[in-house]
Amino acid sequence: MFFSVLLLFLSLSAEAEIYQWSDDQGQVHFSDKPQAGAKILKVDAGYSYYQLKKIYDGDTVLLSNGKKVRFLGVNTPEVEGRNKSAQAGGEKAKKWLMMALKNKKIRLETDVEKKDKYGRLLAHIFTEDDMHVNLELIKLGLASVNIYPPSLKYSDEFLLAERQAEQKGLGIWGIAEYAPKQAEEIKSGQYKGWQRVLGTVKNIRHSRRYSYLNVTDSFALKVDRKAQSLFPKLDSYIGKSIEVRGWINKHKNHYSLFMRHPSAIRNR
Repeated sequence: MFFSVLLLFLSLSAEAEIYQWSDDQGQVHFSDKPQAGAKILKVDAGYSYYQLKKIYDGDTVLLSNGKKVRFLGVNTPEVEGRNKSAQAGGEKAKKWLMMALKNKKIRLETDVEKKDKYGRLLAHIFTEDDMHVNLELIKLGLASVNIYPPSLKYSDEFLLAERQAEQKGLGIWGIAEYAPKQAEEIKSGQYKGWQRVLGTVKNIRHSRRYSYLNVTDSFALKVDRKAQSLFPKLDSYIGKSIEVRGWINKHKNHYSLFMRHPSAIRNR
């Protein structure tokens, strides 16, 4: 009887405090709710559920233990905050996440890299009913895929879900701000946030650390030479019309888009 009760609680909670006490007749009772005079039995099935304290935006949350978590493999548009402006679709992603996680606990599943440069935990988020939140954001078109090697878990599922959401025009895929722009347009000004750029690779030049796929005289795709084993041979891109996705950086009068993974490139 004791073990059957423990198994029942294991099915309800991955990490729970089970309370055991005896009544006046000496009968033993168990509950997941505190009881006067009860002793605590620790039941651990290998992972923990956490409560949320705050939701910052569509891909970043704060746990009740004070740890900030950034969702792996996805990027949602920014919401308005200190030193940043709201981006189209950002509030929608945040509101969906708030509703999806309302009164729910979550568990974290990490990958190779545990933290980002800001000290945030990097994780896949699952609810108590096993909804993969990262994947659901992509399915609904609320997030784009953002793969950072060496953390590649669920990459295939993410890319398939993104293609399907894009084909249906869901979420960000139906917003004019995220329509692809021609590389020839990248000549001046600032380009904030996630972008989609169309162009044809003309040639490639190499530096000690990076390779640059030149699309125009002022715009190139940048690949760390240490990551080139993840890509097809870079020469194979020459002459191809492509769409590239990511963040545009400016240095003097030149612009580049840093590619960490070949999923950032789409053939047109």
